[in-house]
Amino acid sequence: MKIGCPREIKPQEFRVGMTPVAAQEAVAHGHEVMIETGAGLGAGFDDAAYTAAGATILDSAEEVFASADMIVKVKEPQAVERKMLREGQVLFTYLHLAPDPEQTKDLLASGCTAIAYETVTDDRGGLPLLAPMSEVAGKLAPQVGAWTLQKANGGRGVLMGGVPGVGPAKVVVIGGGVVGTHAARVAAGMGADVTVLDMSLTRLRYLDDAFRGEFKTGYASKGHTAELVAEADMVVGAVLIPGAAAPKLITRAQLSTMKAGAALVDVAIDQGGCFETSRATTHADPIYEVDGIMHYCVANMPGAVARTSTIALGNATMPFMLALADKGWKQACTDDPHLLNGLNVHAGQLTYYAVGKALGLDVVSPQLVIK
Repeated sequence: MKIGCPREIKPQEFRVGMTPVAAQEAVAHGHEVMIETGAGLGAGFDDAAYTAAGATILDSAEEVFASADMIVKVKEPQAVERKMLREGQVLFTYLHLAPDPEQTKDLLASGCTAIAYETVTDDRGGLPLLAPMSEVAGKLAPQVGAWTLQKANGGRGVLMGGVPGVGPAKVVVIGGGVVGTHAARVAAGMGADVTVLDMSLTRLRYLDDAFRGEFKTGYASKGHTAELVAEADMVVGAVLIPGAAAPKLITRAQLSTMKAGAALVDVAIDQGGCFETSRATTHADPIYEVDGIMHYCVANMPGAVARTSTIALGNATMPFMLALADKGWKQACTDDPHLLNGLNVHAGQLTYYAVGKALGLDVVSPQLVIK
């Protein structure tokens, strides 16, 4: 199979869809790998590293899209990239279609087969291709939130760990999954007073047992959430419904109950955000203010640490990428029902229920598609 990896063009996206190691593995499996020149520079991989791995360097994204049977990326294809997709071509990347009707429309029109990293599952009920980026984003959330809290950036001017005689920042993490757990650990490590909220008592018990009081836990009822949010210096939104639009956990009306200059960090922004006042921002202009509350809503947070993120993502995606290339997408998805769960679009048909529900579109069962 001919596998293509273009340079990411989303603003301030420095990751790359294939590492030289992944390219070398694909070549060893008998596949042809084509990398757009400069695609890996943001993550510290130059063209020479890909050439040494056996890949071919192409001068433009147009050449990559025109030549490849499968496109491997990081972020969802931008409008100009979607125009280059064609019928029968496989797209393997993050898609986040539920809050993005325009992308969904274009992918359906292209006739391509689009497999989304974020909806591939595993036998433990996890999301193995989302997890590494969730880990990165979770660890970044308190770091960027602490920066947002600085007075020069419009925040309350509160130090996360406080100092002798002055209490630490109060941090509320809504969601006790991968993002929330890593956010809580880092925030607690910075010395903050941290509470994690979740609606699963099983998960809360696990967090209590595993972290032995490193941070507090609480049940995420509306009343309890509102109470803690009103007292918080920072709130991290870390709730995920696989493939679906994120639920709105804090309304605009609630902002008036919060402390002036408090920080909201929305890690779910690429799924539409879990605060009513959230809108996607970039690393170049990451924060904005609504009703005196500072919002950090960068849609590709892991891109800030591109090398770590690229290697972590490559480790997770490589086995699936090789299966798709070795077997073809249909046989690979037939053999692996977890990979089949990643199928979102095929030949003009939407194949993921949560996206169809969010966008009001008809959905065809992926099991019917592969038959």
